[in-house]
Amino acid sequence: MGRVMAFDVGKKRIGVAVTDPSRLIANGLTTLLFHEALPYIQRYLSQEVVDLFVVGYARQSDGSDSESMAHIRPFVNSLKNKFPHLTVEWVDERFTSRLAFQTMIDGGLGRKARQDKAMVDKISATIILQSWMETQSLGR
Repeated sequence: MGRVMAFDVGKKRIGVAVTDPSRLIANGLTTLLFHEALPYIQRYLSQEVVDLFVVGYARQSDGSDSESMAHIRPFVNSLKNKFPHLTVEWVDERFTSRLAFQTMIDGGLGRKARQDKAMVDKISATIILQSWMETQSLGR
């Protein structure tokens, strides 16, 4: 069984998280600038087996698409074109940034560390991945 790789796509950066090979634990992997993402993913896939991509679907609180989908959809299209053998699944990402920020507070990170947007993006990707994993375990 291969890993699952998840993405929290923002305007400038993409948070990346990945499961362990057994798909039991979600770990924040890195945060990339937008233009670094596809080459990084290519290198990662040359070293690790990944079976699936999970991408956060940005919705507003009323359920309609967020403006962020304007840059998330092109990223997903690039993933599908570059890695056509891998499926892309969507996960509702509403409130993940808030959850990530709260996770940082709960983890005891100071104010300066909580201002690190790259850290927030990586934690958000981890939350997206954990959410996907929970839906999978419920479906079993």
